[in-house]
Order: sequence, then structure tokens, then C-alpha cells
Amino acid sequence: MALNYVWIFFLVVGIIAGILKSVVLGDTGLLSDMMKALFDAAKNGFEISLGLTGVMTLWMGIMNVGKESGIISLFAKAVSPLFRVLFKGIPKDDPAYGSVTMNLSANMLGLDNAATPLGLDAMRDLQKLNPSTDTASDAQIMFLVLNTAGITLIPTSVIAMRQTIALEQHVANFNAADIFLPTLIATFIAFVSGIIIVSLFQRINIFKWPVILFVAGFGGLIALVHHQLSQMPAEQMNKTMGAIGSGIILLVVTIFIVAGAVKKLNVYSLFIDGAKGGFAAATGIIPYLVAMLIAISVFRASGCMDYLVNGIAAVVAACGLNTDFVPTLPIALMKPLSGGGARGLMVDVMKTYGVASFQGKLAAIIQGSTETTFYVLAVYFGSVNIKNSRYALAAGLLADMMGLIAAIVVGYIFFH
Repeated sequence: MALNYVWIFFLVVGIIAGILKSVVLGDTGLLSDMMKALFDAAKNGFEISLGLTGVMTLWMGIMNVGKESGIISLFAKAVSPLFRVLFKGIPKDDPAYGSVTMNLSANMLGLDNAATPLGLDAMRDLQKLNPSTDTASDAQIMFLVLNTAGITLIPTSVIAMRQTIALEQHVANFNAADIFLPTLIATFIAFVSGIIIVSLFQRINIFKWPVILFVAGFGGLIALVHHQLSQMPAEQMNKTMGAIGSGIILLVVTIFIVAGAVKKLNVYSLFIDGAKGGFAAATGIIPYLVAMLIAISVFRASGCMDYLVNGIAAVVAACGLNTDFVPTLPIALMKPLSGGGARGLMVDVMKTYGVASFQGKLAAIIQGSTETTFYVLAVYFGSVNIKNSRYALAAGLLADMMGLIAAIVVGYIFFH
């Protein structure tokens, strides 16, 4: 419902502003420009979604191989000791651990389509252990916050969109995976923040070996990579980040395929079965992307987006801060409400400033490092008829805010 009001606001305010500027200021060409922007946005939304089809088909095919070969299950088992510390009220070896770890693992690997049904299964398993049928339990709140602030190992859809737009903009030597490490760092900070925030609410002792080893190991590895990259010139650092991101993705693909071959599975058929869902996933976002892009384009063409961004920039500048990040803030404000809406704003930033610009890269990091908190809360809690979410929304939004701050800081460190 919130997205409905946002969409109406963009369109109605943009059109009214355009009419007033045409009548009062005599800008007779503005309405024609707005009409052109409206139809261009619809065309761009379709073309970008169509460009995603091949990549989504590829990735969903590969992920189906990983799922059937057991690699994703192995990954889930590797992180399960961490979750046993964090989730209160779940008996040892309860089936809920399996569904929780599978969902969070799927989210880490960018398996959005698989993650949602797994998440609903996990919420149902947690509800069976819930002493109050209409009030969220501690375990359910921890699960929701870790969903909204989860680590993203591979931001697949963001990388695919960047590549598609780069081809449209004829950007030479472009590596769409150069945002891999910055996104990983931002999501890691958001994930750890989520753990700390909920643990404070629930008085969980997180100073236990599984948590310490996870945070120290993951954080140490990221720090080591960043230390090595920081010794390089900016251009070489960007190329190296792109190589690391590409290398890890290719390594994941190789491991999944080899594991399937070792198990003597029909890897090709498994890939085809998974890939069939890629076309539906890519084409399924066309209405949502077109809807958001036309509203944003009208709002921008009328000049209202400039007023909004310049107003925020004036406040930021008054605080003595650099304002180059300000055009990406609407993405952060939209993301808790709607992933599709934020995706449209990200595309708008990349189209306006260029996919290889600082703003374009930061937009991708923000899109890949925050989550649709309101949507996740509504869908997951709604699926088990939870009416009292307690502090779940506040904790989720706090974790989102930490992820946003981290994304902006990391974007400046790597790309500004």
C-alpha cells in the first residue's frame, strides 16, 4: 500500500508541477518533454528487463545444479553453528534450523526466487515453536532481521542490470562485477549490526566461539583483501576488484558443475530445468520496472527530482559533507518499501549519471546491500498470522540504516 502512495505521488506531483511551470513560467516545451520521458521510460524498462533474461536464465540454471548437487546444503550446514547461538527457543536438532539455514544461505547466494519459499517454510517451522500464535517470537524476529540485513555474496541481478545498461551506454572495458567487494563489505556490516541489535533486545550472549569465529574470520578476510587493494592505484584497484568478483562467480559455477558431475547427475538437464525459471523471473519484473520508471521519469522531467535532491544536498552541504552521494538517497528511502521501486530508482540514477559514474556505482552498492524490510515483514509474518511484530520493524530498519551508512562510506573509499 505504501508503494501505491509513492507511485501516485511521483506521477501526480510531477504532472501538476509540469503544468504549473508551463502556465506560470511559460515553459511550453516542458509538457512535451515529460510526455517523451514517459514513453522512453516504458521502452527502457522493457529493454532492460529483456536484457536480464539471458543472465537470469544462466544463473537460475547454475543454482539449480548447485542445489541438486548438494553444495548449497553443505554451505547451509557450515553456517548452522552460528545460527544455533543466535536463535532462542529452538531445541537442538529441531527441523527449524534446517529451513532457517537454507533460507539465509539462499539469500547469501542471491537465490531470490528460491529464498522466499524457503523463508516461508522456515517461518512456519518457527511458528510451531511459538508459544503465542499471534505475537512474534524471539526466534522469528531474529530470522526476519537477518533476512533484511543478510550478507550478499553475489549480487546477481544488480550485476546483470549494470552489464545491460553498460552495453546500452557503450561503456568500453566495463566490468559489472567491480561492485562485488564493496557490496559484500556493506552487507557484512549490516548483518553484524542486525545480530548486535537483536541480541541487545533479546539479551543473547554473542561472545561465543561460532559468532566470534564467523565475525573474525569473515571480517579478517575482507580486511586483508582491502589492505592489498589499497596499495594499488585507483584504476588498477577497480580492475582487480572486478577480477576478484568475476573469479569468485566463475569459481562458484565450476564447483557446482563439478560436484554434479562427481555425483553422476545429468548436469545439463538440471541446468535446463532451472534455467526455465529464468525467463519467467526476468520477464516478470517488466510491469513493475516499467511502472516505477515512468513515474520517476515524469517526476524527474518536471524538475521535481532536482528540487528534492538539491534540497537534501543543501542540508548535507550545510553539515560540511560531500554531496556527491545525495542522488542515490532516494534508492535507500525506497528500498525498505519496495525492491522493484528501488530497482527503478537505481536504473534512473545509472541512466542519468552513467553506469560507470560514482553515483551509478554507489546506486548499485546500495541496491545490493539493503532489503525490502516492510515487504519481508508483511509476507513472512502474514504467512503465519502474526499480528504483533513487537520490535521487529525497528530492529530491521536500524540494521538497514547501518547497511546504508556502510554502503556510502565503502562507496567513497573504493570509487570516489
